[in-house]
Amino acid sequence: MKHTDMKHANPLGEEKVSKLLVKFSVPAIVGMVVNALYNVVDRIFIGNSSDLGAYGLAGVTICFPIMIILLALGILFGVGGATLFSIRLGQKRRQEAENTLGNAFLLMVISGLVFMILGQIFLEPVLIMFGASQEVLPYSMEYMRIIFYGSVFQVVGVGLNNFIRADGSPVIAMWTMFLGAGINTVLDPIFIFGLKMGMSGAALATIISQAISATWVVIYFLGKRSKNKLRLRYIKPKLGFISKIISLGMPGFLVQLAHSALNITLNKNLLIYGGDIAVSGMGVVNSLQTILLMPIIGINQGVQPIISFNFGAKKYPRVKTAVKLAIIASTVIVTLGYIITRLFPQQMIAFFNRDQQLLEFGERALIAWFLCLPVVGFQIISSNFFQAIGRPKSAVLLTLTRQVILLIPAIIIFPKLWGMNGLLHAAPFADFISTVVTAIWFYHGIKNLDRHSTV
Repeated sequence: MKHTDMKHANPLGEEKVSKLLVKFSVPAIVGMVVNALYNVVDRIFIGNSSDLGAYGLAGVTICFPIMIILLALGILFGVGGATLFSIRLGQKRRQEAENTLGNAFLLMVISGLVFMILGQIFLEPVLIMFGASQEVLPYSMEYMRIIFYGSVFQVVGVGLNNFIRADGSPVIAMWTMFLGAGINTVLDPIFIFGLKMGMSGAALATIISQAISATWVVIYFLGKRSKNKLRLRYIKPKLGFISKIISLGMPGFLVQLAHSALNITLNKNLLIYGGDIAVSGMGVVNSLQTILLMPIIGINQGVQPIISFNFGAKKYPRVKTAVKLAIIASTVIVTLGYIITRLFPQQMIAFFNRDQQLLEFGERALIAWFLCLPVVGFQIISSNFFQAIGRPKSAVLLTLTRQVILLIPAIIIFPKLWGMNGLLHAAPFADFISTVVTAIWFYHGIKNLDRHSTV
């Protein structure tokens, strides 16, 4: 290759894969952990507030499935758009890449507005349907009414951040998340404790920080730092781009929807078998699970443009190296997380709330729910590998195996047979079986990699 060609070559296709994975994944990991703190920080401050306590914690837990749906929209258009964007850049079709960016941005704004309007109209019946008891409902309504006003900001902030990473600026993508979560962490105690705004204060801190993040990501694509721009002429709906974006984003979107349905099912069953304390306790376990799994999502986000670009450029050995390194790194991280939950379960629960009943239930739930945590890293990376190479149907099936096909039925059936103990062991059952299924699928996918055509 000539020196001039090397100078202009995209590093995704030339630089050492392990170096690229560190370069793209470390900022994504830090960013995702920081981003996870949005909801977790709210729960910590609410759980430790004498005015809110366990009921406030249960109120945020009930709202969590709605916030996951909002996140799902950002993933649908952000991950779907960024995957197509990366593949087109790998194919040296830059105009189509920018067209993808414009169409994805339009979809983010429209979906955020629709979500906000529907949320305000159907707020109370939705929260009751999602499992809010009469005691918890006022807390959930106060929190969620304000959160809905920030819908557009969250979808745009989450969605465009995937494009910043695919544009070759993973560190800026990380700082976007730092900015939002940092502001949220500063504003939470001011609004909740200082101004005595309770649930409204926690929600207001969240949407202000999301608005600042969304502004930041839009400015990036309008400014000099971005290699590819958000151009007005491309912010026009084009069916070809929209259908491909939605198709490629569907696995991640359905996983989040499944995660939302899972939380609704879980909250309702917790209320039946353990009351509001069980809902609060599992809210804490969910927060810890979010923190432990966010590094894996970060690795997945970091490896996605590397896999997509090299698959588009037909550099299959680089694709295999990237996915292998991502699986190893993910497995190490979840295994470390597993060890920490075994050694310090009560201390981890106490960080959120020190109510004796909540501590006892939380410790028991944490140990049972995370029983098969070490295999989850492999399952997440391997199933999302199919999305990165433009095989959304395989990715959809594998990603839904764990949360829909196995876990939701187990949450419904197991407690009927074994009570609360059965409910808490539904997760390790789903983790183990879905990993076996994914391993078989992944083996054949890697073996026949060069037979798949690009999108």
